[in-house]
Amino acid sequence: MTKKFWKATAIRALRTVAQTAVATIGTSAVLTDVNWGLVISASVLSGILSVLTSISTGLPEVEAK
Repeated sequence: MTKKFWKATAIRALRTVAQTAVATIGTSAVLTDVNWGLVISASVLSGILSVLTSISTGLPEVEAK
C-alpha cells in the first residue's frame, strides 16, 4: 500500500464521515434536538468502515493510474 493509496483512503473516509454527519444531523427537526453523541459515534464508525473497505477492496482511482 502506497502513500497515494493512503491519501486517497483518507480523503474517501473523511467524505464518508462528513456525509454521515450531515445525514444524522438532518434527522432532527431543529439543531437543539441533535443527539451529538450519536452523530459523532455514527460518523467515526462510518470512517472506520470506509478505511476497512478501501483496504479490503482497493480504490479504483488509485488502481486505474
